[in-house]
Amino acid sequence: MRSGRLRRLKSAIEQRFVKSIQQSGILLPGGRVGVAVSGGADSVALFRLFEKVRGELGLTLLVVHFNHSLRAAESDEDARFVSHLAESFGCDFICAKEDVAAHAARDRGNLEEVGRRLRSSFFARLVGESRATRIAVAHTADDQAETVLAHMIRGTGPAGLAGIYPQAGPIVRPLLGMRRQDLRQYLQSLGQPWREDSSNQDTQRMRARIRAQLLPRLEADFSPQIVSHLCELGRLSREEEVSWAALVEERMRSFVEVRGKKLAIRLPDLLAFPGLLPHTASLESASDAPDSSPLRPLTERLIRRLYERVRGDRRELSAANVEQVIRLCTSSSSGHRVQLPGAIAVERDFNTLIFSRASVPLHSGRAGKTPSQTCAYQYVVELSDSGTAAVSVPELGTCFRLKVIDWPLAPRDTKRDGQALDADLLRGPLVLRSWRHGDAYRPSGRRHSRKLKQMFLAGRVPSGERSRWPVLESGGSVVWARGMAPAADFCATDQTRAGLLIEEDGI
Repeated sequence: MRSGRLRRLKSAIEQRFVKSIQQSGILLPGGRVGVAVSGGADSVALFRLFEKVRGELGLTLLVVHFNHSLRAAESDEDARFVSHLAESFGCDFICAKEDVAAHAARDRGNLEEVGRRLRSSFFARLVGESRATRIAVAHTADDQAETVLAHMIRGTGPAGLAGIYPQAGPIVRPLLGMRRQDLRQYLQSLGQPWREDSSNQDTQRMRARIRAQLLPRLEADFSPQIVSHLCELGRLSREEEVSWAALVEERMRSFVEVRGKKLAIRLPDLLAFPGLLPHTASLESASDAPDSSPLRPLTERLIRRLYERVRGDRRELSAANVEQVIRLCTSSSSGHRVQLPGAIAVERDFNTLIFSRASVPLHSGRAGKTPSQTCAYQYVVELSDSGTAAVSVPELGTCFRLKVIDWPLAPRDTKRDGQALDADLLRGPLVLRSWRHGDAYRPSGRRHSRKLKQMFLAGRVPSGERSRWPVLESGGSVVWARGMAPAADFCATDQTRAGLLIEEDGI
């Protein structure tokens, strides 16, 4: 009786597998599929499913394995296991081996991210060399649910809620509709062994904790259907993202001008979208209240796409960075710029925004040569409701903390009087930026205005550090520079009711 139930279960899974591939169109008859097999249960089940139905689907199979070299002899045993599996079913086998830990240490990268990059490069080579038309990987419905949860925990937007896509370039994922437990039962019905990856039990990794602790608790105590609900959330989010992506690409083709290695877009086309909707706000109203624009999500996505086109990816670009670019459009004048992660600069040129790679001068190793350390940056400072702000400046490896406090200070704090600004005299936008030629103001205790260049000389600031020296600008006027007396016209006095202090910490 038990064996009959297992045979029906096996048949049902294979039927679902075939139906899913045929309906999705991710694989077509005549293709040569590289099945990525790690040796774990999911990937072994993927291969055995393909092996059972390859004739019906009209596919040729190739087994591929990427050895991360992260578990020494255990990793090599995985590779041998997969090699024997491929050989036993008459399939070609291709293996690549990389020392992922060494690559991560050299590049100062995240171990998992570096591993994914190297593995993806291996897969791309196989397709590029025509050894496979598609690479199939074994992500399941459980993986999808874990991914959506992980993105929610870290903080994400609609793009992160989309989770794992069924197809990404030559990579296809035929098991996204299947549960991990069903695949293990399928392997048991076949008498097919698999390998267990000991690193999957390491609950120091967030993904392992989600798999071992969070998802089972949600399933047991809140909703038995939590996995299917999270997968459905991912599907709906992917549909939304595909629609947005199509609209963004249409705007990119129509309104973005390529200037060599730079990309330019007019502010109305980025902020107000004239002609897209009959009731779309004008540029002026969008500039006055950019947060209220009904198409602000399109503005944000266009900024991310422009950044991605110039840099090659959108790693490190945060929501705060996108907000910097929007404020550059709406609150700054021509000639201002912001520096984004990855050495990408965005500059406002009258009514146009220009994205480009920031020029990084080469450091000369010759004796007697002083390397240029020019690294322009600009960050709009947004004080919170509590009157505080933290501005990280990666270019300096430091973080500036601004805090509005009651004034005057208690007697024990009088030593900080001379460095405080009168918060009520400051006007937006507040901008923390690098020094520019011509910057000048009248320091507290002085009768006349002085150029910062003169103050650098008097303060013995090394010439190699001056171009990156931080200054604070209020309403277009310089009011503060690191280590210098603040501007006399904005300095806190006995009549001040609220003082602004600026402190600096290492990142």
